[in-house]
This record gives sequence, C-alpha cells and structure tokens, in this order.
Amino acid sequence: MFDIVWIQTKVEGGEYYFSRHGDQERQNDNLTVSEVEEALRTGRILEQYEDTGRGEGCLVVGFTESGKPLHIVCGEIEGRVAIVTVYIPTSPKFKNPFERGS
Repeated sequence: MFDIVWIQTKVEGGEYYFSRHGDQERQNDNLTVSEVEEALRTGRILEQYEDTGRGEGCLVVGFTESGKPLHIVCGEIEGRVAIVTVYIPTSPKFKNPFERGS
C-alpha cells in the first residue's frame, strides 16, 4: 500500500518520472509539470489498487495552487514514483474530485 508522505517526499526530492502515457495525458489536459508536482505535494490518496500485473498503485487527488483539481495515478518502480496517468476529474465519471459518478 502506498503512503502519501512517501510520495510527497519522493516528489520533493525529484525522485519521480512520468510514464509515456502519463506525460501524454498531462499534455492533453494542458497541465504543466509544476501543476502535477503541486497537486502531489498537497494531495491525499483517494484509492489504493492491488497488483494487477504491473504492480500496486494508487489514485492521488490534489489541487494546483490555482485550485485546479487533479487525479494522478501513481506506482513505484525502482524506488521512484511512477506517474502512470494524470487528468482533471470531470463528470459524469466523477461527481466531484473526491467521489465517482453513478
């Protein structure tokens, strides 16, 4: 299971990277690397994911300094945080940043 303090410490130390997919999704939503870092530094873990063949993961919800909500799916590879994907949660999939839609 992931711990938000571990994720935040790794991000502060620059011990993270974007997967190809994660970086593409970041760009698709016009998000900067700084915005993703901001959301991870202030975020909390919303969901934990069991190992589905690629390792365990978690969904972090956080906000940029301007208040934009972000969802960041994180994993761990070789002691670093792997940012698997990042997106802005919207309806109908999400009622709000903390709650899935129906």
